[in-house]
Amino acid sequence: MKQYDYVIVGSGIAGLYTALLAKTQGSVLIITKGSIDDCNTKYAQGGIAAAIGKNDSPETHFKDTVAAGDGLCDIEAVRILVNEAPARITDLVNFGVPFDTLNGEIALTLEAAHSIPRILHAGGDATGEHIEVTLSEQVRSSKIQVLEDCLATEILVEKGVVKGVKALDCRTGSIEEFGCRSLILATGGAGQLYKFSTNSDIATGDGIALAFNAGAEIVDMEFFQFHPTALRLPGVTPFLISEAVRGEGGVLRNVDGYRFMPDYTPEADLAPRDIVAHSLLYEMKKTGSDRVFIDVTHLPPYVITTRFPHIYRFCLDHGLDITKGLIPVAPAAHYMMGGIKTNSWGETNIAGLFAAGETACTGVHGANRLASNSLLEAIVFTKRIVEGTTKGTEPPSTGQGEEVRHSLSQRRVPEIVPPPSRSALQQLHWDKVGIIRNKESLTEAADILATWQKSLPQPTDRPSYELNNLVITGRLVTEAALLRKESRGAHFRSDFPHSSPQWQRHIVLVK
Repeated sequence: MKQYDYVIVGSGIAGLYTALLAKTQGSVLIITKGSIDDCNTKYAQGGIAAAIGKNDSPETHFKDTVAAGDGLCDIEAVRILVNEAPARITDLVNFGVPFDTLNGEIALTLEAAHSIPRILHAGGDATGEHIEVTLSEQVRSSKIQVLEDCLATEILVEKGVVKGVKALDCRTGSIEEFGCRSLILATGGAGQLYKFSTNSDIATGDGIALAFNAGAEIVDMEFFQFHPTALRLPGVTPFLISEAVRGEGGVLRNVDGYRFMPDYTPEADLAPRDIVAHSLLYEMKKTGSDRVFIDVTHLPPYVITTRFPHIYRFCLDHGLDITKGLIPVAPAAHYMMGGIKTNSWGETNIAGLFAAGETACTGVHGANRLASNSLLEAIVFTKRIVEGTTKGTEPPSTGQGEEVRHSLSQRRVPEIVPPPSRSALQQLHWDKVGIIRNKESLTEAADILATWQKSLPQPTDRPSYELNNLVITGRLVTEAALLRKESRGAHFRSDFPHSSPQWQRHIVLVK
């Protein structure tokens, strides 16, 4: 078994950034199931939030983040996030990320639920892509070992301590073992649980399933964020229409052309994502349509073409000039707030196992992520992972609310169960575990998922491993949503439509 100081699973911003920091501390291996460039990072359009503006402060960023998190943010983790943000931006600049500038200074824009413009962007709406390309070039030039087309299949643990990881070579079908002192999971989210998602095909909950099977604690899985505005065109895969479009002045209209968001909330088009997503659903139901529209036709065309070149070009390629016509949109699964439970140093309950980025739950997002805090979280806490492995760490702090622990319950076998497939799973989640939930639909989904988990054969290739991982991750989302008998943040239950003080707590799921 080859030995490394650090083995990193995943090649998005969290994985690449960890590798670049860790290479000065020891030997590093990156394992990624596709190519080094396959990740969700490059689809992040809006940008990265940091309090670097003249009229901004970490305290204001803190207040905005906690307000969006709806009572469940880890206060200490949010303090770390906002206070360390400016220094991490400096690191990205030093790595060569070409943030957009205005009059010689980094340009800052506004997004929903931020009280001040603090969003840095690169290439207009291509921020994630620029960060991903910059970091992957740095990794390649630094001679860090990267194993592409290799899927991690099992974490090796002895007496509560990580010893390494097993990985499938997707090209040959062989399994290899890699030993390590520190294993960092940076595998991204699980948007492929849902029929409509802004995530790429690789977002199959791999890290969640790996960690859960190894005995790690999984937390806050009921909080799955649905982005309110994904492009909705027949036969076109959902494409993110960034929140920054509304930040620049775009407004939402229904099929009759009526601007409806002021009817739902005083914040109108710039309300937090959960509120906008719910409002869109109600408006679509009211008008009998499967979409609403973003209107930017009142903005100068040069603002749209220079600030949102990717969105403008993508829509134009599909026959829509957004400088002259409305953009059809509908909600889509976007971001997993929950994940592998970590402390503020990225540590899990298994010694030597760390998690970073979307697959981790540091507690900074609470029940609802503030726009453009995701890329920031990835670089702030990966830096702390590497620091912690070299100098030791402090005990984890406690966040807002207590914890309740559950293991996955036994489920009855339904009379009729569709055969398991990715498309069947995505339809099930969209229909039963979507934006609006209730006990009946969640119970039905939980029973089917448990039956699928029992019936799936031992995986042998990448598609079968991914389906297994999606089923496990889907069970965790569904069971947590059943347990939380209230509505809070991104989790909305029609049978418990209000938040409850007794549920200001975190649901931790264990094997």
